[in-house]
Amino acid sequence: MIKKLLNKEKEYAKVSVNKNFKNKSVDDKFWIKCTSCGSNIFKKEVEENLNICPKCNYHFKLPARERVNLLIDEGTFVEIDADLTSINILDFPEYEEKLSKYSAKSKEKEAVITGYGKINDIEVALCVMNPDFMMGSMGFIVGEKITKGIEYAIENKLPIIIVCASGGARMQEGIISLMQMAKTSQALKKLSENNLPYISILTDPTTGGVTASFAMLGDLIISEPNALIGFAGPRVIKQTIKQDLPEGFQRSEFLLDHGFVDLIVNRKDMKNKLYKILKIHGC
Repeated sequence: MIKKLLNKEKEYAKVSVNKNFKNKSVDDKFWIKCTSCGSNIFKKEVEENLNICPKCNYHFKLPARERVNLLIDEGTFVEIDADLTSINILDFPEYEEKLSKYSAKSKEKEAVITGYGKINDIEVALCVMNPDFMMGSMGFIVGEKITKGIEYAIENKLPIIIVCASGGARMQEGIISLMQMAKTSQALKKLSENNLPYISILTDPTTGGVTASFAMLGDLIISEPNALIGFAGPRVIKQTIKQDLPEGFQRSEFLLDHGFVDLIVNRKDMKNKLYKILKIHGC
């Protein structure tokens, strides 16, 4: 009887330790929980897999600098307009504090990195939006940097690739942020008139005014798997049209089936796929 009680006590202790360890480890800096499949995975394992869940292929956010390093040949990227930073044009309350906070957190000055470099020795202009800086929201400086990136491509007769990741227009800049939609679109029209290709890459999330402007104007529109792509949110759309919405209607797979996206490409294959596309177009 005593032996049975001791064995039960050991089993209970073992379960408690495992349970506590698991709960503690999920919150630990060494673990991450996949928002898609719910698996608990070592952060290092995810990072070594290009921020992709090794169990379900869910694509986590990728910092802009890492995205540049992923796509561009080592040592060839040259950043332009790196010193352009936002100011509080409309005296929006606490905007300066937010800019400082996100700059310190992301170690970037704005929500987009622009420049030029080579993809397997093919020179391209590149703009990469940064979801870690105010959710990649588009204010005056973001619109200006992207426009200047497009103009650089025109001046140097280069194809341009824009990697989109954004929550939309930046509310702290009001109508000025919305004006960037027209400005970037106009620049892309000039690019088209010069017969230079524009490849748009949509990542999770690409929403709001970015979707309604340059993100969906690519000669070729590529998306990562299961990326959220849309303008307004599902609740707003449902309230507006008074209809139930199809499941997953704002995900890249649905948009591919309905002709809004041309290709879905895994992050690991993106550089080689871009190279092949550029090569086919004689770049």
